[in-house]
Amino acid sequence: MRIAMIGTGYVGLVSGACFSEFGVNVTCVDKDAEKVTRLQSGEIPIFEPGLENLVKTNKAAGRLTFSTDLKAAVKQADAVFIAVGTPSRRGDGHADLSFVYAAAEEIAQALEHYTVIVTKSTVPVGTGREVERVIKKARPDADFDVVSNPEFLREGSAINDFMRPDRVVIGAETERAKEVMRQLYRVLYLIETPILFTAIETSELIKYAANTFLATKISFINEIADLCERVGADVHDVAKGIGLDGRIGRKFLHAGPGYGGSCFPKDALALVKTAQQYESPLRIIEAVVDVNDKRKTAMANRIIEVFGGSVKGKTIAILGLTFKPNTDDMRDSPSLSIVAALLEAGAQVQAYDPEGMDEAKMLMPDVTYCSDAYAAMDGADALTVVTEWNEFRSLDLERVKKALSAPILVDLRNIYSPDDMRQAGFEYYCVGRPTVTQDTS
Repeated sequence: MRIAMIGTGYVGLVSGACFSEFGVNVTCVDKDAEKVTRLQSGEIPIFEPGLENLVKTNKAAGRLTFSTDLKAAVKQADAVFIAVGTPSRRGDGHADLSFVYAAAEEIAQALEHYTVIVTKSTVPVGTGREVERVIKKARPDADFDVVSNPEFLREGSAINDFMRPDRVVIGAETERAKEVMRQLYRVLYLIETPILFTAIETSELIKYAANTFLATKISFINEIADLCERVGADVHDVAKGIGLDGRIGRKFLHAGPGYGGSCFPKDALALVKTAQQYESPLRIIEAVVDVNDKRKTAMANRIIEVFGGSVKGKTIAILGLTFKPNTDDMRDSPSLSIVAALLEAGAQVQAYDPEGMDEAKMLMPDVTYCSDAYAAMDGADALTVVTEWNEFRSLDLERVKKALSAPILVDLRNIYSPDDMRQAGFEYYCVGRPTVTQDTS
């Protein structure tokens, strides 16, 4: 089978590479000629573990190619995937679908035989019907079906998520379209992956409902963490206690500075806007969005409070800038709000992130970027962990103490034990757990 993947962003590139690993011939198309040239030469524009090797292997095997020629790619494809961006629209928070509809119009002009048009981008309910309308208007004679096939890829583990997913959701309404999708996902049928066929609208809503439910768990445990601090409870134990209930589950019950990234913030907001549009408000999700927005500012204030309410003239070391580990994605990262608040309060910030600093330098030019974690700590008045990269979990604490001007650690990801930090002689501030305020070494 042959497919065309329109868009070589995170979803398009990972999905295209993974489909080619399944044995499908894939052409990834992008309007950005420079980006396509880089991909053709083996340069991967995003950091995702395993992706570079996957692209290299399948490109060498002739199953994966990159092109700016949408018409040629569509002409020979059995299925065309729309994997372009759907960012939050400025002003009203709705998903910006202009790239989706523009791609649909271009695809329509290139169709020459029966083709399945698949929306892989995260799109609000009703988008598939509108894509169908756009194509029919442009090409009344075209033989096609529109299918919804949302992605459920976690940045940092996207390849495994594609190859061994919990489920595949396909919104398709004709047997021809379903058969094409069955063939594309044949490898997953063989390992008995649950594949759910639904109506198009149902498939579109599943994606948003899944992401906002996970975002809800994050905001929930963050509010519980605040209560734990007031009553003297430990949020780790609370999370474990409720997570052992099979109806609740352990995942996404990690207290911290709030969620970020390319999905949860924009998807939660888009679902709220869709619900308002259909006069069926989602009060819980509205609260989740509000709690998360306020959470990031609250974490900055927590750092400031360590210094009695003023960080003017202080130097704060920040470890971790990306919204999560194993990615270079800075979109809606908590670090953006936290660092901005510290700078506004008069602090200087020295930062280090294993993969995100190139992007961070464009977004936060007033930060001093360092070559490694210990360089970021050098002479700082306090150390703050914002993103839980593995390399930050086993720092040499004696070296940390020597690098800092004072042994103060603000751990917004709870990657250290309060007891261990007490023994090491740190003032240790964490989230939803006991604080160590005296050096007892």
